[in-house]
Amino acid sequence: MSSSSSSSSSSSSSGGPSAGTAVGTATGQFRKEVDEALHAFLARQGPGLLAISEDLRPMISALSALLAGGKRLRPAFCFWGWRAAGGADGPEIAAAAASLELLQASALVHDDVMDASDTRRGQPSVHRRFEALHAERGWRGPADTFGEGAAILLGDLLLAWSGEMFETSGLPEDRRARGRGVYDLMRTEVMCGQYLDMLESTRAGGTVASALRVVDFKSAKYTIERPLHLGAALAGGSEELTAALSGYGRPLGMAFQLRDDVLGVFGDPSQTGKPAGDDLREGKRTVLVALTLERASAEQAATVERLLGDPDLTELSVADLREIITSTGGLAACEEMIDGFAAEARDALAAAPVTGEAREALAELAVAATARTF
Repeated sequence: MSSSSSSSSSSSSSGGPSAGTAVGTATGQFRKEVDEALHAFLARQGPGLLAISEDLRPMISALSALLAGGKRLRPAFCFWGWRAAGGADGPEIAAAAASLELLQASALVHDDVMDASDTRRGQPSVHRRFEALHAERGWRGPADTFGEGAAILLGDLLLAWSGEMFETSGLPEDRRARGRGVYDLMRTEVMCGQYLDMLESTRAGGTVASALRVVDFKSAKYTIERPLHLGAALAGGSEELTAALSGYGRPLGMAFQLRDDVLGVFGDPSQTGKPAGDDLREGKRTVLVALTLERASAEQAATVERLLGDPDLTELSVADLREIITSTGGLAACEEMIDGFAAEARDALAAAPVTGEAREALAELAVAATARTF
């Protein structure tokens, strides 16, 4: 890793805002409020599902297990966008921001089906959970088809519930109206980004530019920039503030996803919740892979193309790919890109019309988002 990444990680070894700061305490308290809002929402929705049929109980269990994990980054950025625009603390903004976790859960469930992922957040992915249920009960038909169908429907339910939770957050109608356009745009962008990601995986020899386009729309805007915009819009933030939040949020979102790409190859499964090298087995055409192919010899590139996307990739083959990624300079180039985007975000924040706790929180969240180690 580059020296700047190493030094950043030392300043926030827990991967989150420093526990000793007032801002860290405020962020931690808000996360607790988000968790409580999610729990309360699911508690309200559960009886409705069971009134339809007791057969829906596994759906509730799968939802509860999936939503128990997660970094809550999107609600956090939404909250500090709200605070940057002068919004006050309260359960209403916690509920509105928490709805982003339902949107994220929907995207994860669908993403795991498309990638045929076995695990998510250290436990079986939703489609594998329902596949196992089918097998245990001895039901008719293919278990994998049932699992995928159940997961798609659960993801659709989560998507619908994200809008419902936002609309029933308790925020006044005029505030919700200001945020709807951002929310709609965010949902459109992430779906389009997901399609571009799937498309990229079908093409051999993808470019760095095309991989960065996927990062922009599937992750950067969706994870940081739009949640910031949503919070600011709900609080009545100015166009100047929105533009400044873009200057900070988009490059930080790019850095966040590039770090995720590195962790997908080199990460510790106990930290990432997924097997080591899973992105390689899934054939993800990440920026890290594109940077590697740009620098690889013909022989190295042929090895990457042959092994990438093999679902039965062995640990030895994963090690071979890691060696190519490292020896070609692909990893170093990706780390340099992460540092560049992170610096761009810090510079934008320094010039932004954001003061006090919001400025400090956004600075700390920038470390949390980019300095995760492997």
